[in-house]
Amino acid sequence: MGGALQLLAAKLGVATGQHLAQHCRAEYPRFPRLLMWVMIEIAIIGCDIQEVIGSAIAIFILSKGVIPLYAGVIITALDSFLLLLIDWLGVRRLEAMFGVLVGVMAIAFGVMFADAGVNIGQVLEGIAIPRMTRSSVHYAVAIVGAIIMPHNIYLHSALVQSRNISRSKVARKKEAIAYFSMESALALLISLFINLCVVSVFAKGFYGKGAGDIGLKNAGDYLGERFGSHMTFIWALGLLAAGQTSTMTGTYSGQFVMGGFLNLNVVKWQRIAITRSAAIAPTLLVALAFRNQDTKLDSLNEWINVLQSVQLPFALIPVLAMTSSERIMGAAFVNHWMTSTIGWTIAAGILAINASDVYEFASNEVAGRLWVLGLLIAAVALYLTFVLYLTIGPIRVRRWHSRLQSKPREIGNDGQIEPLLPHNEP
Repeated sequence: MGGALQLLAAKLGVATGQHLAQHCRAEYPRFPRLLMWVMIEIAIIGCDIQEVIGSAIAIFILSKGVIPLYAGVIITALDSFLLLLIDWLGVRRLEAMFGVLVGVMAIAFGVMFADAGVNIGQVLEGIAIPRMTRSSVHYAVAIVGAIIMPHNIYLHSALVQSRNISRSKVARKKEAIAYFSMESALALLISLFINLCVVSVFAKGFYGKGAGDIGLKNAGDYLGERFGSHMTFIWALGLLAAGQTSTMTGTYSGQFVMGGFLNLNVVKWQRIAITRSAAIAPTLLVALAFRNQDTKLDSLNEWINVLQSVQLPFALIPVLAMTSSERIMGAAFVNHWMTSTIGWTIAAGILAINASDVYEFASNEVAGRLWVLGLLIAAVALYLTFVLYLTIGPIRVRRWHSRLQSKPREIGNDGQIEPLLPHNEP
């Protein structure tokens, strides 16, 4: 799923020379466009809450408790401006730094995997034949949201434009798309390896052993008790690298999303200040509010992952709609019908998973509270209406509206033709 979406985003950026947020600004009317922007900004803020707090927890562990959680949040927020310096030195140096952080993650979590003595055969069996209980659906939805982040689809369509591509030659564009596909495949394999290592180590150490609630803040302590004190340091190092890489993607996603949807013409450091402030302020509040409530912080983290999955259609549907349009992509790059079918099937699957999680939430959390259930039903109805609008597309909606207005009118008693629906002509 992640590979298919990244490929579509890359193809859109290469074929058109514009990223997804710019296309959304050109194709959608003002109100839907602003609503989409708000949804993606919420996804970015949710991701930042997770990753900045993750970095702050890592700093807390590495400093042996000297640097408190809120101070770690401020430090992580300030290092966003370090990205501006690295970006000024060149995009290749920024990519190199990103590669180093990913390498640190892979090595740290790989060492954890090897040191924990995980049964590789059982891991491979779980990949080949996945199984889960009904009660695990919530966590499966959270994993979808954690891995396929909606704002990263917008980011991917923009980053491909950093390459020097001859946009006047179709063959060169196709060659670039092929290379970007290989890059995406490699990145997703590394992501799969990292996630497998983390999940497998915790499953090996704590599943069925009555360890209690384990979250980001106390995970290092549990790992140290189970596998040795060195595991705490390795975990914190990998967590810090993970937090920094995600902070980097959040910073750049925020720039492209805000710039594309709103067409802001401001200098880069001001844009970083705006996007970081919008994301970091809620994160700091969360860090202060939950600083002594580890269980609630972990529960919040799970629901933020679910939030990412709920927001995913607002990136998935536009990228499918744009890449399926010959008017936008051109005949050489428009999606094959099979590609579109796979893409819309993924979209339908994600909506079905989200619906299952909403049902699970309503069953467990809203039982007996009718006013909460009413609000939930209203929110779901509005959400589905907006998703349906994006799926149909604004052009088709306008056409249907025009056809409705052009139907034969009834003749009134005064002999005048009465309009079918009252409306104001533009």
